[in-house]
Amino acid sequence: MEILLTDIVGKLPVTEVIGNKQRTIKRVVQLTTPDKQHTDMCWVSDKNTEQLRLVTQGVIICSVKTDRSLFNSACTYLLTESPRLYFLKLVNQFFVEKESPGIHKTATIHNTVKTGENCFIAAGVVIEKNCTIGNNVHIGANTVIMANTCIGNRVKIGANNTIGGVGFGYERNETGAYDLIPHIGNVVLEDDVEIGNNTTIDRAVMGSTLLKRNAKVDNLVHIAHGVTIGENSLIIANAMVAGSTVIGDNVWVAPSSSILNKVEVGNNVVIGMGAVVLKNVTDGQIMVGNPAKELTRGKKE
Repeated sequence: MEILLTDIVGKLPVTEVIGNKQRTIKRVVQLTTPDKQHTDMCWVSDKNTEQLRLVTQGVIICSVKTDRSLFNSACTYLLTESPRLYFLKLVNQFFVEKESPGIHKTATIHNTVKTGENCFIAAGVVIEKNCTIGNNVHIGANTVIMANTCIGNRVKIGANNTIGGVGFGYERNETGAYDLIPHIGNVVLEDDVEIGNNTTIDRAVMGSTLLKRNAKVDNLVHIAHGVTIGENSLIIANAMVAGSTVIGDNVWVAPSSSILNKVEVGNNVVIGMGAVVLKNVTDGQIMVGNPAKELTRGKKE
């Protein structure tokens, strides 16, 4: 693959270009990749700009705030307000191989399912009765979408997930044995939600387990019945969100953290790695530890 730098900048404008604009780009690489070629492109964060001294080839995406004394005359620099975001857009537009819409012949889809346009449904996928699938949805191999699940537009679901399974809710009967409480609700994934691989999202006992617009869920996450995840919130690998928990907007739930059932987490909250949240969390708090407590920073003497 060869892409003209002028074509890239034409479609993804930058604040300034420093150096030779008449370049051809063949690949994107890490900043630290040895033996860079003049046809390579990479990006650098503000905290790693000192590494620019070691880069003597190619095109580098960097911040408009970068110290220009670090620049090499043999390189070309694309200056932008957000180098990482620019790099993300660049890779998506020019270097990611797009999968053609279609349904694999081994997928099993109930005849009551309503599927939108331009969907990709991979091998071994099962979609049960009365599900609705929006437009431009991607569902990875061997994922099971269980009955009555509602999926919005541009949702991405990875491989080996179970969406809409029965939750872990039991009640003792007259003999002291546990009986499973019927789960007659569903799961709703709003527009632009993304789910990784090997994740489970249980349907509600009644009502819906709800992931709001642009929520992102990593691999190996468990989201229990009746949970609500707010807009733009990120739930990261190995996290466990117990039943009927409500998580607000723009929340970061770090790896291997656990949130107790029926806890309410406000907006703009950070749950630290491995934290065990047992009580409600108000807007803007940073919670760490087991049991989780608010992280506060003392004043310097």
